[in-house]
Amino acid sequence: MKIALQVLACLVAVEFFYIMYLETFATTSKKTAEVFQMDQEELSRPSANTLFKNQGIYNSLLAVLTLIVAFALGKIVLQLVLAYMILVAAYGAVTSQQGGLPILTLIVSFFA
Repeated sequence: MKIALQVLACLVAVEFFYIMYLETFATTSKKTAEVFQMDQEELSRPSANTLFKNQGIYNSLLAVLTLIVAFALGKIVLQLVLAYMILVAAYGAVTSQQGGLPILTLIVSFFA
């Protein structure tokens, strides 16, 4: 795979690790409230807190999967993973902006 594609894939992974950080470790922070357009008070509720931490684990797995695919499995598998991320981002577009880097990386993958 071309270096540009691997760099972009790493940026996608970093983005998902950052989202994981917000959801799992900084769940009730002001920044998390801004990113997810929620009140900090709402994020402090035990049910929301538990849901965010659980979602953070899924985002960390997507980040790890992206790195494994980009460096070990090849372009077609990366394209499938990116397409999945874009579908998930489209579904969650109302509450967060998670699709930009995967879309860009997918487009670059067709030319790499």
